Amino acid sequence: MGVSPRIAAIVLAAGQGRRFGGFGNKLLADLDGRPVLRRAVEAALGARTCRTIVVIGHDRAAVEAALDGLPVVFAHNPDFASGLAASLRAGLAVVGEADVVVVLLGDMPGVRAETVNALIDAFAVAPGASAIVPLRNGRRGNPVLLARALFPRVETLRGDEGARRLLAADDSVLECAVDDDGVLADVDAPADLDKFRAPIRRS
Repeated sequence: MGVSPRIAAIVLAAGQGRRFGGFGNKLLADLDGRPVLRRAVEAALGARTCRTIVVIGHDRAAVEAALDGLPVVFAHNPDFASGLAASLRAGLAVVGEADVVVVLLGDMPGVRAETVNALIDAFAVAPGASAIVPLRNGRRGNPVLLARALFPRVETLRGDEGARRLLAADDSVLECAVDDDGVLADVDAPADLDKFRAPIRRS
């Protein structure tokens, strides 16, 4: 029997969210009584991961306060204004001996812990994969699972670039079909919050 991989979660929450306009930090926006970011972090904590790292930068103190009481490790990205790549590097810098990371986006509050576990299960049966990406209605989404073999390439990214380009060019990336619309839905504008709100029950 093989040794189970050590799996960490990284939640990216350092960005400025400029497209949210003058309505404040989208990660702190209320969504049925909880901040958008807190919902994303709770999905990571509810999955089978050994630790959850939250990368912070913009609005650092307020973001930390929004996650008060949750057992997370904060990684500060002082270069958050340069884009997504710097946050990925900041997260990877503190994963320690983790063999695998699942990277979640803080502005995707609809992702479920079960979906994170589905990626982990897919990697368990295909440990040679460099990454596992969720597939919903024929489209790739987030979060993504990255194996340690891919870390050095991710660390070469710069600017506002995530790992999408690397994954598109890698034949060892596997897709995992999931029953979760949350992997395709993020919060960019205030109106986007309505996609995630619980329906009002009428008598």
